[in-house]
Amino acid sequence: MLEQEARERIIVALDCGREEALALAQALSGHARWLKVGMTLYYAEGPSIVRAFRDLGFKVFLDLKLHDIPHQVRGAARSAALAGADLLSVHGLGSGAMLAAAREGVEQAAAETGGERARLVAITVLTSMDEQALAEVGITCPIPEEAARLAGLARANGIDGIVCSPQEAAAMRQLLGEDALIVTPGVRPAGAALGDQSRVATPASAIASGASHLVIGRPITGADDPVAAYEAIVDELTA
Repeated sequence: MLEQEARERIIVALDCGREEALALAQALSGHARWLKVGMTLYYAEGPSIVRAFRDLGFKVFLDLKLHDIPHQVRGAARSAALAGADLLSVHGLGSGAMLAAAREGVEQAAAETGGERARLVAITVLTSMDEQALAEVGITCPIPEEAARLAGLARANGIDGIVCSPQEAAAMRQLLGEDALIVTPGVRPAGAALGDQSRVATPASAIASGASHLVIGRPITGADDPVAAYEAIVDELTA
């Protein structure tokens, strides 16, 4: 893999407060291409943090996992796209109608701005969940089967790809085809702490399994030298 392609594949998750996030973004400027804004940061700062990262030259994955009635999700997806999100997550469990409404929302935003449409990915099974956790909420089928079911629903309703663990990436690539976005959290360089993730893989193995993008947070943001940690992952992908 070429270096520039590797940088396009890595999404650095900034699940922290504004000052720390901006300091990390400034340090990673010129190295990283993508940043992830999750609920912790977005609920504290709102659309302004997305614009701040865009102004620094980053693409932004706004990981809000939208899950509500179709009307609300349509409006939320439009608002997120207008704030500058390049990629937006929705929950696959929200129904086909909700997923289709999310697509309508980002299309409306693109029509209003004349810019590119924000891309959408649907959450299948959270990487913190195992089959026991799924059973607690009434889902008793194996995780790969549940992930495939929700991926098919997403594809049928205009969603560009899915979020899944690296362990499901190969099956999802086969199911969804070469053009689908397959975003994998739960990526940990060799030797890194697992944190609260249950289903993990190294960056190189996740890409080899079919992932298009890797979401990596604490192994980079919690490192003594985040830039060096980021560059080590680039080196792993280009070796």
